[in-house]
Amino acid sequence: MIKNKFFNKTIILLNIVFLGCSNYTQSLKISDNISQVKDVKVNKTNPFFEESSLVFGYPHFDKIKNNHYMPAFEKGMQEQENEIDQIIKQKEEPSFQNTILKLEKSGQLLSRVSYVFYSMSWANTNDSLESIRTEIAPQLSSHSDDIWLNAQLFNRAKSVYDKKQNLKLDKESLRLLEETYKTFIRSGAQLSLDDKVRLKQINESIAENTTILTQNVLKEVNNSAIIVDNISELNGLSESMINVLSQEAIDRGLENKYVIKLQNTSGQPILSNLTNRALRERIHKTSLSRGSREGEFDNRKTFLELINLRTQKANMLSFKNYAEYSLDQQTAKTVEAVNKRLESLTPPSVRNANKEAIELNKIINSEGNNFTLESWDWDFYSEKLMQEKHEFDESEMKPYFELNNVFFKGVFFSAEKLFGLKFKEINNLPIYHEDVRTFEVFDKDESLLAIFILDPYNRSSKRGGAWMNAYVPQSKLLNQKPVIANHLNINKPAAHSEPSLMTFDEVITAFHEFGHAIHGILSDVNYPSFSGTSVPRDFVEFPSQVYEMWATWPEVLENYAIHFKTGESMPKDLLQKVLDARKFNQGFKTTEYLAASLLDQAWHQVTLEEIPDINDFLSFESDALMIAGIKLNTIPPRYRTTYFSHIMGGYSAGYYSYIWSEVLDADTVEWFKENGGLKIENGNHFRNTLLSKGGSKEAMELFFDFRGQEPNIKYLLNRRGLN
Repeated sequence: MIKNKFFNKTIILLNIVFLGCSNYTQSLKISDNISQVKDVKVNKTNPFFEESSLVFGYPHFDKIKNNHYMPAFEKGMQEQENEIDQIIKQKEEPSFQNTILKLEKSGQLLSRVSYVFYSMSWANTNDSLESIRTEIAPQLSSHSDDIWLNAQLFNRAKSVYDKKQNLKLDKESLRLLEETYKTFIRSGAQLSLDDKVRLKQINESIAENTTILTQNVLKEVNNSAIIVDNISELNGLSESMINVLSQEAIDRGLENKYVIKLQNTSGQPILSNLTNRALRERIHKTSLSRGSREGEFDNRKTFLELINLRTQKANMLSFKNYAEYSLDQQTAKTVEAVNKRLESLTPPSVRNANKEAIELNKIINSEGNNFTLESWDWDFYSEKLMQEKHEFDESEMKPYFELNNVFFKGVFFSAEKLFGLKFKEINNLPIYHEDVRTFEVFDKDESLLAIFILDPYNRSSKRGGAWMNAYVPQSKLLNQKPVIANHLNINKPAAHSEPSLMTFDEVITAFHEFGHAIHGILSDVNYPSFSGTSVPRDFVEFPSQVYEMWATWPEVLENYAIHFKTGESMPKDLLQKVLDARKFNQGFKTTEYLAASLLDQAWHQVTLEEIPDINDFLSFESDALMIAGIKLNTIPPRYRTTYFSHIMGGYSAGYYSYIWSEVLDADTVEWFKENGGLKIENGNHFRNTLLSKGGSKEAMELFFDFRGQEPNIKYLLNRRGLN
């Protein structure tokens, strides 16, 4: 998952994260002039008020306090409003330089505080930050609307746009002009005054509901942890895992107990090893009930209101539903294209999943059990089938996946071989948590290219999943070099002396998120709006999915898959089993993903007329999956709506993006194989034609520049065993 999307500089806050709102009430007056906010007292000790003195603008985590954020937000909005006002009041005729370029440069203080604040609200949040999120979101929404709904500013931009053919702009500048104009239109600049007022109200309400939803997801994860009284219930777990669960209980003040924290997905990895079926059922049902079990964290009513608001907004902007509005700026372009892709993959996925279920039931029967497979059994018996078919299990692999080896000898090693990059760990930069590590990134000419931040472990203050974000995006215009972070949720060892051993899935995730990081690190564009991962949402996962290939590329895998005790390389037969197992359980994995994607589309393709008929939230989910032909009792969606963080924010109507991007990914992997794999010549080609370009060209044009032909879906079907 990635948190940075295509954005113009002045709407960074609406795209970098999931936003929200509080009881704050903003004036709904729309005027041609930016209204002035109250003067903000300048606190000269506020670290955001000046550019960071650290390398590449790295944040002063040692100086930043919670009480610095609101003054910085307020001053940042005031500064940008003044900058917009200056653009409007110019006597000179509108030009690219005095209108579009000045708009692109505006709001630098606001950007600075936003990148840090929203990164912290995901990576290391607390009650104070959550309160600020609630308070600031509607103000930011209103601030953005004051810019994009401003008639005078729009008229200046339109004047430049209308004469674009005569301006002799370079390609990237022309694209900036065109994308800025599109943003005005999509933001409602051509609406009537009354409609602008209504749109502002809708945007603020969307922000409010989004914040409530995302905050509830984190609180519900922490609140729904499973407490186990007796160690005998944990049969099947390793000693180190039991120690982790014991330590979590101690941290919560629960002596002589064990606490199982839930991940944000429907499935819970711990189920693959637990022999206690009753406990597996308890964990699984608790996971599925999150956000829909009444109480203060129930998300059903709030989510339905969010869908209502999004649909109203889409209608005001001449779209039938929110999916049409969202997809209009993606590479997929249309609802029909997305539906067709998902529908084409559903039957073979379900067919394979049903075959897998039959095999799992055979194991259950062979053991003399008198029950049939349920969803809480799948991981447990799938693990047994994996051992039977490939003669290894996860516990056999983990000793070879020690975190330092995975990164230094795997992730970083592949980047050196492919792009000539070198990573040097440093300890002279401030960090926001003791788990955080920092690295200098040197280019092939030995120049300092970027700063990379790694935050590997889970904790109660950190949101679930894994993601990349930029603290400083690359931009020649602003003379900025990238500061890029990866965040994972690996279990931290109970004792410092114990190694950090990763599961195979966690290794793949580490390579995936680093693929996003590489996209940001190798960025080489002029304008911050196009930096790094600022590309369409259904293209942004493509480079990161490609990077997963290096996790199992023999030269890389042999280099990092080293036993943490003996230092011996993973045996070749076990290595081959890892490679052979890549297609294992693909029916399940594809089906749970497609089910979540189809739920996302079902919610965002409803019309305003249909919303009042949605009386039973969970029945809507069930019916949507039934209609799509993917409702299987043994395989729930990867995310149910009430804890589906992706679609509460940046991936709304866009969770399909992973499979859409995987078509490009699978095709690109084939290109690498055809051209010799892990060679710097191949890396240079990928970098020069695609990775360094960010969003400075149309996404599919970038793909064609790299590949030289249109993508072929057959490689994806082969990979997933769906052909």
